[in-house]
Amino acid sequence: MRRYGKHTDEDDIRSRPNRKGNRPRTHIRPKHEDAAEGLVLTVDRGRLTCLVDDRVVLAMKARELGRKAAVVGDRVAIVGDLSGKKDTLARIVRIEERTSVLRRTADDDDPYERVVVANADQLAVVTALADPEPRPRLIDRCLVAAYDGGLEPLLVLTKSDLAPAGKLLELYGDLDIPYVVTSRAELESGEAADRVREQLDGRITAFVGHSGVGKTTLVNALVPEERRRTTGHVNAVTGRGRHTTTSALALPLAGAGGWVIDTPGVRSFGLAHVDPSRVIHAFPDLEPGTEGCPRACSHDEPDCALDAWVSEGHADPARLYSLRRLLATRERTEGD
Repeated sequence: MRRYGKHTDEDDIRSRPNRKGNRPRTHIRPKHEDAAEGLVLTVDRGRLTCLVDDRVVLAMKARELGRKAAVVGDRVAIVGDLSGKKDTLARIVRIEERTSVLRRTADDDDPYERVVVANADQLAVVTALADPEPRPRLIDRCLVAAYDGGLEPLLVLTKSDLAPAGKLLELYGDLDIPYVVTSRAELESGEAADRVREQLDGRITAFVGHSGVGKTTLVNALVPEERRRTTGHVNAVTGRGRHTTTSALALPLAGAGGWVIDTPGVRSFGLAHVDPSRVIHAFPDLEPGTEGCPRACSHDEPDCALDAWVSEGHADPARLYSLRRLLATRERTEGD
């Protein structure tokens, strides 16, 4: 066994090579300052389709990002082969800061929070007035997720030829949410798409709704060059449609300068991740009244300062009722 004295020469010291390669280990990551900017259009089994300038590029997440995942709508930094040619693969090395997030959990007891869409300006909640019957609790939950994530909501009610929209709209009148009511005939003629498009101009809009409501059919009408297979069957027993959109997809809205993001049909919308203190931000007329609330106030308890704020005439009581109804969806199931 060789022994070294006090005056060893560096050349006498044997260095142990890295088993994974000969390069020395380091925690210093490259900054990739020359990386190109891209927009994530869809994600499929670890492969991300991105738009870089006017080219569609297939990419994968770089190892240095760790567990951080990119989702549809993310603005990312990409390096590698950006030609977009067949059998090429680039790398996403950075995910830029998000301006908004649409999140959901599988149910209210699930601690795992899943980001569905990033950087959308608006959430279009699509629901049918009949076939299948509307589910107000699911709509409420989507609205809470929109308010919590920084998206402005839009109601799109379909199949008005089967049932009137008045009763459902009354539930949301005090929330001042913009809405569009369409019929099947208007959808076939293109009139429905034209009226919905007016609400999407220059914005990034995520579409969400449970199966069978005509969400993907509407998206196809808005973006006809990107035909997607629609839901053509609704189960007569359960009232549920068959899922045909299996992953979120961002599509450019021709002529309006906006984007449409079609998401898979949902049958539940868990809100385990929602902090009630963030939902109040969507009620600017009520928010100043929370200054006197106790710490961690749920805004639906005896000591809540909003009751006095409203009784003093600072806000409409109907608005407080709407806020509490939305917050209460975290305590109720969607079928109630």
